[in-house]
Amino acid sequence: MSHTTHATHSSPRRIHLGAIIQGASGNMSAWRHPDAVADASINTRFVRELARQAEDAKFDLLFVADGLHINARSIPHFLNRFEPLTLLSALALVTDRIGLVGTLSTSYSDPFTVARQFSSLDHLSDGRAGWNVVTSPLEGSAKNFSRDRHPEHALRYRIASEFLTVTKGLWDSWEDDAFVRDKASGVFFDPDKLHTLNHVGEFFSVAGPLNIGRSRQGRPILFQAGASDDGKAVAAEHADAIYTRQETISLAQEFYSDVQRRLAAHGRAANSLKVFQGISVIVARSAKEAEEQYQDTARLVTIENAINYLGRYFDHHDFSQYPLDASFPDIGELGSNQFRSTTDAIKRDAYARGLTLREVALEAATPRPSFAGTAAQVADGLQTWVDARATDGFIVRGGTPTAFTDFAAQVVPVLQERGAYRSDYEGATLREHLGLDYPVSQFARAD
Repeated sequence: MSHTTHATHSSPRRIHLGAIIQGASGNMSAWRHPDAVADASINTRFVRELARQAEDAKFDLLFVADGLHINARSIPHFLNRFEPLTLLSALALVTDRIGLVGTLSTSYSDPFTVARQFSSLDHLSDGRAGWNVVTSPLEGSAKNFSRDRHPEHALRYRIASEFLTVTKGLWDSWEDDAFVRDKASGVFFDPDKLHTLNHVGEFFSVAGPLNIGRSRQGRPILFQAGASDDGKAVAAEHADAIYTRQETISLAQEFYSDVQRRLAAHGRAANSLKVFQGISVIVARSAKEAEEQYQDTARLVTIENAINYLGRYFDHHDFSQYPLDASFPDIGELGSNQFRSTTDAIKRDAYARGLTLREVALEAATPRPSFAGTAAQVADGLQTWVDARATDGFIVRGGTPTAFTDFAAQVVPVLQERGAYRSDYEGATLREHLGLDYPVSQFARAD
């Protein structure tokens, strides 16, 4: 990502921040770092401490990524990690204000179950739940769900769009004040405020109603992850936030403008969807020290591990069959049905820069931090992107195992002093943290 900075910010835009829960972080070999918690992906004490740090720093949300297919070459913290909804349900009871966003696939789930699970988390957390909607990029996922083949990219997003239509309809099964619970009269609910969905579509037939009511924030927040045209189309129609990653500020501005145009086409206001850039950070006493920290972590990755890491993006393609120091191989459309925006970017960059396979693999396995340097320099970079309308906020991952702690303790206070970040939570729900309007029931609007 671009590292353009400037020292002064008049009337800065407010920044939104999320913290990703992702094992030891850093890179696929970061668990070997002397400061790392090697079993972080299943260490409840580690996760609770990260949640505490993020909430103390007034982060908008915790964000849990997920996947449905592994093999022996997968990233180590993918091999043994918590299921997101289970983890977030536990964290709901040991946090008070921070949002709780978990990843779940529309390709290998059922709308009624998903609506019930996330609504339950929303009630458990008193209005802090969010669902990161994904369509599962890895071909091997099908084999874990008794499927003959993985749906192709466009089909996955058609399924996702209808899935979200159904889920949102189920979340509107009950109006806000449907449950009367009048002991004297014996009236538990107002039948006029119960709505049966009766959805019959291309992929789903769901009657409803859902057996849990609306929450303090109306319904869970919907994130969409990805940067493909199909993904942006689904986000513009359904989502409250989008999680993406662009390498430069100009590309991020193009993405941001594209999303805004798509919102307008659906009759939605520009502020009705928040864009979050996924970033890694290293905070140090100097730029030189930050580079040293990066190199210490990068050296932990062997070329064999880097090749395996690269292969994951291409459905675990075996890149070891190619010469390491020859030009990146011509692999055609490989990857177009998996992490499409990521694999397109990897191939485009490799061919444009004339990189070898070794160079591509090492860069993929240990990407340079998006923002690195002193706390003031990192804060400058974040503000530059937000003020330039390249994003509304960031999902933050440490570029080393201790970098998130440094970010929360050092960068957030700088942003607060500049008026670019909250000093305390203004609201109680994730929807309020993000500055999003309360969603009126589709059935209530029709009355």
